[in-house]
Amino acid sequence: MNTNLKSLKPEALWRHFETLTQIPRPSRKEARIIDVVKKFGESLGLETIVDEVGNVIIKKPATKGMEDRKGVVLQGHLDMVPQANSDKDFNFETDPIQAYIDGEWVTADGTTLGADNGMGVAAAMAVLESKELVHGPIEALFTIDEETGMTGAFGLKPGLLDGEILLNLDSEDEGELYIGCAGGINATSRLKYKAVPAPEDCEAYKITISGLKGGHSGIDIPLYRGNANKIMFRLMRKAAIDYGLRIAEMEGGSLRNAIPREATAVVTIAKSKKADFENFVRDFEKTLQNEYATADPGLKITLTGADMPKEVMNEQAQRSFVNAINACPNGVVRMSSDMEGLVETSTNLAVVTVKNGTAEALSLLRSSVDSSKIALCEVVESVFDLAGAETNLDGDYPGWKPNPNSAILKEMKEVYKNKFGKIPEIKAIHAGLECGLLGGVYPKFDMISFGPTIRYPHSPDEKVNIESVQKFWDYLVETLRHIPKR
Repeated sequence: MNTNLKSLKPEALWRHFETLTQIPRPSRKEARIIDVVKKFGESLGLETIVDEVGNVIIKKPATKGMEDRKGVVLQGHLDMVPQANSDKDFNFETDPIQAYIDGEWVTADGTTLGADNGMGVAAAMAVLESKELVHGPIEALFTIDEETGMTGAFGLKPGLLDGEILLNLDSEDEGELYIGCAGGINATSRLKYKAVPAPEDCEAYKITISGLKGGHSGIDIPLYRGNANKIMFRLMRKAAIDYGLRIAEMEGGSLRNAIPREATAVVTIAKSKKADFENFVRDFEKTLQNEYATADPGLKITLTGADMPKEVMNEQAQRSFVNAINACPNGVVRMSSDMEGLVETSTNLAVVTVKNGTAEALSLLRSSVDSSKIALCEVVESVFDLAGAETNLDGDYPGWKPNPNSAILKEMKEVYKNKFGKIPEIKAIHAGLECGLLGGVYPKFDMISFGPTIRYPHSPDEKVNIESVQKFWDYLVETLRHIPKR
């Protein structure tokens, strides 16, 4: 296993990225990386600010002869999504990422890599450090908690930044420029239920859904991968009707912005129906494997014995909640009528738990059209209202409306054509970039998002293409040389 990332080009970017892999930085646990980046800026003798929420801002003056150029803000987020395979013993708060070179890619051993958004952060650090690059005034904005709540972008105050152009370094397809993104909102539905003694003369089982690819709940949602929560409750609804299944506890998914890869449930079945139930689960697994043969060929449903629980959900609450989960929207809701191939509206049934008298479901709803996002909220609220559950909405953040007449877009298209011989693709992304929030605080920003090619972000299969990193860097360097005058 080749772990020598410093042997890759561009050396400075990969060196900084390797440093980032050694610093635990899951969302809302960024204290160490904030301190490292702060000290990095100070060690360069550059003005370095840590604002009241933890964002780090480092300012670098223009190189000689470039003082009259528009100021550029290089922006990325410090946190990463913590996802590991179930057989991987890993603590994201203490353990370094085990990154290695795998052919044309860099990936990690059984965990997310953190290329999202470590690549952007490392690129900005390399720009700040360089004494050879030609550029106008540079400000690097490193935000916190992008992945779980966009806390850094929400908390950024006016007056801290002077730049007129924002280059967001958090996109995941080299050769594409993003000029818009979806907004999002969290919907948390909660049903309080009365637990009752487990039925007598029953057998207890643990059901495990595993082997799914998961992935980014925005970018990967049009791939129609399996959702472990939806699969689990589809199974449990059928088994409850035919075999008297009762739910003791259940847990599926872990992050609002990751398609859930795994789910487990402890259930009871009447002993008289034990054999029929076991046959049903085996047949159901084959059915689902056939359905997901292309999108999620690794799907597994495992049935093992479990200790008999003392209590289960009461039948009425169980029926209501199971039906609500089955009815809850999940996946692509609508494709854009304005931009071919773009998902307009979607939802991800991200986390579901049943335990200690509370059944809870967390969905992340996304749309590039605010009214569609609100309409989808109303659908989710209606579904769970029928089940007797209350739904709370929070974490609402705006989308970023595309500006096809952007001056920096025109300049960057020309730079890319001159550098690589073709025009980059112009797109909007069905994911929550921070541009919408940052543009609200600094309305003068002319914004573009771009980055190297990253595949399967928010999952343990995350990887970044090595060749694309070099092109991303070369493009960034050339763009900085061609920033227009004020």
